Amino acid sequence: MIVASATVSAATTAVASPQADDPVVDVAIDSFSPAIPKVGQAVTITGTVTNTSNVTLEVPQAIACIDTERLTTRAELAAIPTEENKPVGNRNNCHGLDSAEAATFQPFTEPLVPKARVKFELVVPWAEWHISKKPGVYVVGVMFRGTVATTVDGQKSTNRITAGRSRMLMPVTDGKPTARKVTTAVVLPLRHRPTLLAADRFANESLAQSMAPTGALGRLLALGQKQKVTWLVDPGMLDEARQMRDGYRVVGDNNVSRPGTGAKAVANWLRAFDATRAKNPVVLLPYGDPDVGSLIEAAGGLRDLVGQARAATEQYNLGGAQGFKSGLWLENGSVTSRNLAAASTGYAGARPDDTTLVSSSSWTADDRPALSPSPVYNVLTPEGPVKSVKTVIADSSLTAGGPDPADASSPLQVRQRFAAETELLASSGKGPISVVALPPRGWDPDGQAAVQLVQSLSILPWVKPATLNEIIAATPKPVVTKAPPAGRPAPGLSPGQLDQLRKLGTSTNTFISLLNDIEQADENLRRALLRAASYSWRGFADEAQRFVGYEQGGVTSQLNKVHLVTNAGGERGQHRAIKVNLSGSKGQFPLTVENGLDVTIRIGVAVSSPNRDDLRIQPIQQKIVPPHQKATFQIKASAEQNGLIRAEAKVISQSQAQVGKSQELVIQARQYGSVGWILVGSACALLFGTSAVRIYRRIRSEKRNPSATEPGPDPLHPAPLDTTDSTGTRDDAAAEPVEPLADELQPHLAATPEPNGHAQQSLKEGVGTKDG
Repeated sequence: MIVASATVSAATTAVASPQADDPVVDVAIDSFSPAIPKVGQAVTITGTVTNTSNVTLEVPQAIACIDTERLTTRAELAAIPTEENKPVGNRNNCHGLDSAEAATFQPFTEPLVPKARVKFELVVPWAEWHISKKPGVYVVGVMFRGTVATTVDGQKSTNRITAGRSRMLMPVTDGKPTARKVTTAVVLPLRHRPTLLAADRFANESLAQSMAPTGALGRLLALGQKQKVTWLVDPGMLDEARQMRDGYRVVGDNNVSRPGTGAKAVANWLRAFDATRAKNPVVLLPYGDPDVGSLIEAAGGLRDLVGQARAATEQYNLGGAQGFKSGLWLENGSVTSRNLAAASTGYAGARPDDTTLVSSSSWTADDRPALSPSPVYNVLTPEGPVKSVKTVIADSSLTAGGPDPADASSPLQVRQRFAAETELLASSGKGPISVVALPPRGWDPDGQAAVQLVQSLSILPWVKPATLNEIIAATPKPVVTKAPPAGRPAPGLSPGQLDQLRKLGTSTNTFISLLNDIEQADENLRRALLRAASYSWRGFADEAQRFVGYEQGGVTSQLNKVHLVTNAGGERGQHRAIKVNLSGSKGQFPLTVENGLDVTIRIGVAVSSPNRDDLRIQPIQQKIVPPHQKATFQIKASAEQNGLIRAEAKVISQSQAQVGKSQELVIQARQYGSVGWILVGSACALLFGTSAVRIYRRIRSEKRNPSATEPGPDPLHPAPLDTTDSTGTRDDAAAEPVEPLADELQPHLAATPEPNGHAQQSLKEGVGTKDG
């Protein structure tokens, strides 16, 4: 960029000190025709120049340029200098063509002011290239030059500079057949970030828009209708599309939903996709296309999601007569022997024909496998249960674009690079050779580059289109190679996203373990968790946050419907402690759990004290609770010490996972301590001791006074009550008269006092009398 040091007036050019290391303009080549010129054929180049600086360029010109060195090997192609670190004016490997008799340069009549754009069209006759008539690859391009005004030490001057440049590869052919054909399989990913929230609720319309004819997925599908390709598909995306096809709603702000508008476009896309499967095989990614590298690196329960996603794909119902293969797609730092072993084994339904796809850019140039004659290898995995994994290594050079990194991913650059790479393969060797072209993730957001790539299959005479299945079948005994050296994978899911994923996984697994029949769990729960781990969330952090939050809220609301019932009162949202009394060393109390779900659950209750180790709870049996019913658990507890015990009760699932929040308990243990037992023992000793003394005294008294042993009234069998009224008349006239008591016959005995002041009758005591 040239940074202006003075303001720009309407009538004059800006006064500036040019900075040679910053380009002033952006040169974009829009078309290059023909893509593979024959010797003697003219080339037409069109494009656009945009002044990205705040400096006006006078006398501007667009000029065709070329590096006349002929490239004949792929190694030479890879070694083209990018010159990124050089100022534009010092980049000299593309020399301008300045023939006054040909349209190799185009002058512009008006100055190019800041932010202005101008189009160019250059026609270069074959002779103006000044190259040989032999086939090969050349670097060509377009330069843009202009004059800027400068001020040095107060002196104004002008300076002619090269303000911008763009290059591309030009394969040249002599029209003769190449030494061999290049069997080429193009693998096109059909995937999209998750948008299904729940049931028929979607986060946005992006999936439907992408499946429209002008969307990325729509363009890719159209390619498969015209050319032989291999589909690499996320089954999670297919599930979402099938739900959309039947009608859906889009959830906006404040959870207000509106009807979706893309159901018809999605239905058309699904029909067309099913039709292409007759000639284009399908490789299904792990369900939801999880970020394998991030999940395995995170370990624990997140690592298990990889196996769950692969198992879900193995059991997926794609429909139709055509089958599918299960596949894995890794690239760059995710391609390690550990990841290959972990993601390719240990899941339900694994099959020998499962396909693993990786990118050759995962290896350094020195360690990279040759990929000739076949891209199929057995990659060593010493860390895993299997010692190697059959792997297809896609040639990343085929889709690299360039040679300038700034516009390497432009569709035109991709087409020219693919043509150049395959031409050199076809002309530089003998014997059959096959390659796999797989665009990298995030490479082609609108599908335009893939269009150019696939269209090349029909215009390049040395390319033989094939499917991935055909290439794998042609390599029955793959060569063994080493995986790239282990290293930290490229940044994937952020630590915050991984933490949210852990919480969602814990909640989801807890809910599933609640169910009486775990096998009957709704698959949408597990699949929502797999979608939350999708690789496609890269670059969409806000949408990922919303998606995980929505799913977490849904699972949490379900878990909250299973809870302990308490009558402790309190404000809404508050939980007062449940008070329980133990009247002795042991006791029991009830705890009731309510099932507010629409399904039958199997649950238990756990009681523990965080600060007392003397609280003992007998084992509690789990119970099956029907929908919208309650179950009461009798908790049998004991404590070695008296006083208040702070404890907590919680509902647990079959897997012993806690369900919801715990409930505080206050247990009052009332039991005797050592002092209490001493007092009880003393009281008992006193009671039995005094009774023994009293009995002994009685026996001794009776021995001294035998007359006292006459039988007296038996308190256990008392005489019949006297029913005679005060007049001496009985209620029963037929009853016989009753004899008078001894006291009545001998009134003088009753009135004679004993020496100790008690009546003599008081001496006639025995067991069963008042003292008894």
